[in-house]
Amino acid sequence: MPLESPQAEHEDNWIALQRCGWKSFNWNVIPLHLHKFALIFPFKSLTGRLPKLGETIHGHKFFTGFGGKGANQCVQAARLGAKTSIICKVGKDSFGNDYIQNFKKNGIPTEFVSQTEDAATGAASIIVDSQVKTLFNPAPALADLDPRFYTYSDIICCNESEAEILTGIAVCNVEDAGRVGLVLLERGCKTAIVTLGPEGCVMVSKEESAPKHVPAQKVTSVDTTGAGDSFVGALAFYLAYYPTWPLEEMLRKANRIASVSVQAMGTQSSYPYRKDLPQDLF
Repeated sequence: MPLESPQAEHEDNWIALQRCGWKSFNWNVIPLHLHKFALIFPFKSLTGRLPKLGETIHGHKFFTGFGGKGANQCVQAARLGAKTSIICKVGKDSFGNDYIQNFKKNGIPTEFVSQTEDAATGAASIIVDSQVKTLFNPAPALADLDPRFYTYSDIICCNESEAEILTGIAVCNVEDAGRVGLVLLERGCKTAIVTLGPEGCVMVSKEESAPKHVPAQKVTSVDTTGAGDSFVGALAFYLAYYPTWPLEEMLRKANRIASVSVQAMGTQSSYPYRKDLPQDLF
């Protein structure tokens, strides 16, 4: 029987659900933490260079796909074998219909995906994250982020640009990333991870306050779009299904999965399935 009001620990999540149009939710069945992210239907054009202001240039390739940080992370975790779910609204349009089918294709339940005629697909959405720990990806980052996000987060994971917005520290190398991590710990999170693209990531925690660099393997990149979301989705999977592993091991494996994604074109279309990955990742 759905509950009309949540347990105390779900109060903020309940407010988010109400804004998304839900009047009831069974917290006993799915007592999950919610993250608010974007769900988008991207259009990508490949050109030899960027156009100047007001200029029209020829492109040599055009394609569409599925994107949005929350949806990306949900899809990557699902492809690795995690039991995931998503709560969102999409437009009552062809893109919304396609996105619902994309969720189903990836084995993601859609009973909490609704459609509206009041907005087009591409609006903000809410992702349900089934981790025991709270993994927070502050994207898009806000300089005046509510301090409770830090104290409520077991792990906060941000990239270089997000890290600079949050802390004012420009991240140009591993040492800068370590400084960011220490600042985030001071604000209340238990563990901070700063991703560095092809250089891997840096982790720092209250248990191990000395920043540690976790490098990524070198690969030839074709398209880096969505690589960070692949990393976060993989990390969420490991936190949920291999909770006894050391965090450093999870990060090394998440780095490897993200490295696979950059070797193919597209966002979600580049995300690997578990069956196509080396078994030593599991």
